[in-house]
Amino acid sequence: MSIPKDGNTHSMPLSPPQQRFGKNPVKQRETDNYAQEYIKGFVDKWDELIDWDSRAESEGDFFIQALRKHNVRRVLDVATGTGFHSVRLLEAGFEVVSADGSPEMLVKAFENARHRGHILRTVQADWRWLNRDVRGEYDAIICLGNSFTHMFQERDRRKALAEYYAMLKHDGILILDQRNYDRILDDGFSSKHTYYYCGDNVRAAPEHIDDGLARFRYDFPDQSSYHLNMFPLRKHYMRRLMQEVGFQNIETFGDFQETYHDEEPDFYIHVAEKSYESLEGSIDIQVAGASQ
Repeated sequence: MSIPKDGNTHSMPLSPPQQRFGKNPVKQRETDNYAQEYIKGFVDKWDELIDWDSRAESEGDFFIQALRKHNVRRVLDVATGTGFHSVRLLEAGFEVVSADGSPEMLVKAFENARHRGHILRTVQADWRWLNRDVRGEYDAIICLGNSFTHMFQERDRRKALAEYYAMLKHDGILILDQRNYDRILDDGFSSKHTYYYCGDNVRAAPEHIDDGLARFRYDFPDQSSYHLNMFPLRKHYMRRLMQEVGFQNIETFGDFQETYHDEEPDFYIHVAEKSYESLEGSIDIQVAGASQ
């Protein structure tokens, strides 16, 4: 469902007035619950958490260069959020279609882009049925902002990755990021808050962690608090899943760096190719700066 150019979104379903996690929030482990989490009040504060200027400075042109390296022209941003990466890529000269499962996020993204002189091509879409809701083939798909961790069931993760794969051209690439959940699960939570959540006086930290749930709490200066329930994906599991779906030559970066120690990054970024390349009958899978 696209947002009209006049910004009229009356036909889009509204989010509930409050987040819904049930009587026992740590038992809420369903993929579909993301629709109950990104309510208008939370979305309106999301840019305080990100801080567009600080985030642009921290990540530099990492994604722009990665896309240009693969001669990408047309990009599908499947986790647009409030539009940060869609707008940056538009300004860098890419053709961008912006998708998200949250209508509230799409409204905010459309407004943010318009204030910066752009009109986003927006589509409300669930990744599990992406080919149903979004048309065309793309040189690249990006899934950023730790968004893939909203998928709680492995069948949903595989279905989403297969949908990405099908929408890419034969030589297309997927760029997907995630928190360093390995460190959180094994050593406890710590964060430099340097690269992703750069807002001042905003706190993002886990309230509960186990092998099947990372429940994060977000506290804002006006004393409001919101939560997200996410699945703590381990790095090697995520890479294996991408490989099994069909992606090749997977490179993994830590906080936009080619070299890193596993305990250091806050986030991992996976860059995977669709094109099939074999070496003596085996699949070439790389981890940038780290060994399997």
